[in-house]
Amino acid sequence: MTSPYTDENLLRSLLAKAVASKASDVHIKVGQPPGVRVRGDIVYFRTERITAEDTEAVARQVIGSDDVIAKLDELKEYDTSYLAPSVGRFRVNVYRQRGSLAVVMRYIPSEIPSIEELGLPMPVTMELAEKNNGMVLVVGAAGNGKSTSIAGMIAHLNATRHLHIVTVEDPIEFVHRDQMSSISQREVGIDTASFAAALRAALRQDPDVIFVGEVRDEETMEIALKAAETGHLVMASLHTSDCVRTVNRMLALMKGDAAENRFRIATCLQGIIAQRLLPRADGSGIVLAAEVLVASQSVRESIRRPENNPPLKSLMEKGAHPYGMETFQTVIERLREEGVIDDETAQEALL
Repeated sequence: MTSPYTDENLLRSLLAKAVASKASDVHIKVGQPPGVRVRGDIVYFRTERITAEDTEAVARQVIGSDDVIAKLDELKEYDTSYLAPSVGRFRVNVYRQRGSLAVVMRYIPSEIPSIEELGLPMPVTMELAEKNNGMVLVVGAAGNGKSTSIAGMIAHLNATRHLHIVTVEDPIEFVHRDQMSSISQREVGIDTASFAAALRAALRQDPDVIFVGEVRDEETMEIALKAAETGHLVMASLHTSDCVRTVNRMLALMKGDAAENRFRIATCLQGIIAQRLLPRADGSGIVLAAEVLVASQSVRESIRRPENNPPLKSLMEKGAHPYGMETFQTVIERLREEGVIDDETAQEALL
């Protein structure tokens, strides 16, 4: 039986309806109708349940590589991007579950939101984006807007400074068009073999800013640190839940002498923004809660010699002025007091 999803117009129509409903993600999985995530919840279209033939037909449409399609029966998971004509661009993950394929597609707005529109803390986010060197990290669990925030920071630089910005992404999400800056976007698997290979090459491409889509391993961390140490601004994301855990994760990804590693991090780190997206109390959408660590002299000393200095969380609690530091505790309590989030959301966020 031929799937109706062999007709690309059906998929395009589904994606158009999802975008019109302000959905962030589209879920296509065997045994249920197509689903979309709207205001944090997954809801389903009133249509036929998806079959294995349907998911395979969708996968064939969204996977851009003939080599991957040729080995579709062996595919376990695959990241890519997909441009639906007249609809928009999507980040795509094709994966196998219970023996059949499934597809999740995240909508990437064509217009990159500004730092202010995203609700990132100001002016500290702007100040971190404008650093001339060192490392700035945006961290959080999957789906909490890390890529969007970094895209907003890059867009700010693109509109205001004459720079060469090199991005390494898997896959490319937001497409940046050159304004004052020249932006070279490289996709793992298409333009480069790996994050590490692209980072090594980037050092020979006269970059001012390097964006690493995700620091996943020891090799990528090492090259990113070297880039930051040699006068470049490196922006990167990590899957860590808060600022303190991010420093610990960086240390865990580094080999060699622990004291030397702490010195290197303390020297090149400029700041960390940790993100959580929380549902608004009035049901109108989501709000960003952002924890911020800025590498003040006290923070650098605490990273270098934690046994002889106040803990990072304590420094963050005291560093609101003049550095703009905040902890999740402070941010979430403020959102609760302002009625932006309800008590239950606040309690769950602080667990």
